Amino acid sequence: MKAQFSALFLCLPLVLALQARATVLPDACGDDKIKFDVSTKGNQPPPAPPAEGKAQIVFVENENHMLGPFMYATVRFGLDGAWAGANNNNSYFAVDVTPGVHHLCANWQSALPTIKKYIDVASFTAEPGKVYYFAANVKVIPTGGNNVNYDFDLAQLDDDAGQYRVKAWKLATATPK
Repeated sequence: MKAQFSALFLCLPLVLALQARATVLPDACGDDKIKFDVSTKGNQPPPAPPAEGKAQIVFVENENHMLGPFMYATVRFGLDGAWAGANNNNSYFAVDVTPGVHHLCANWQSALPTIKKYIDVASFTAEPGKVYYFAANVKVIPTGGNNVNYDFDLAQLDDDAGQYRVKAWKLATATPK
C-alpha cells in the first residue's frame, strides 16, 4: 500500500504540470478536448432563413494561403460556451440562435501548441429574423525562406461580404472526433 501511495505522490506533479500546459480557452468556447473532422462541399444553396422568432449566425473561415502542401487550417467556433461546429479552408456553416446577447469564440484547432493558441472572441446582440456573419481570418504571412508568421482574428462581416462568402465558399459539415 505504501508503494502505491508513493507512486501516486510522485506522479501527481507530472499530472498537474500537464494540466497547466492545457490551452486556457475563454468562456465563449467549448471544451478543449473536443476536436472536429470537417468535410466541405461546394456549389450548395445558401442557408435557409432563420426559423420563426430566431436569428442566424453564419460562421465563415477565410484563409489566404495553404499552410503547407495540402494543409489548411481547421477553426472551431464556440457559441455561449459550447462548440457550434468547425470550418476548414474557405468554408462556412450556419446555426439558428435565440434573440439576445451571444458570446462567440474562434480557435485554430491544432495539436501544435504554437498554433492552437490562436483564439479570438466577440459578442453581439441578435435580433429575430436577422442573419449575422462572423469570419475567422487565417492569414499566412511568408517572412523569407521556409519561415512564416500567422495572423488570426474573428470579425463580423457586413451582409454583402457575408453573402459573397456563402456564395463563393464551400459548406462545411463538422463531426466531433
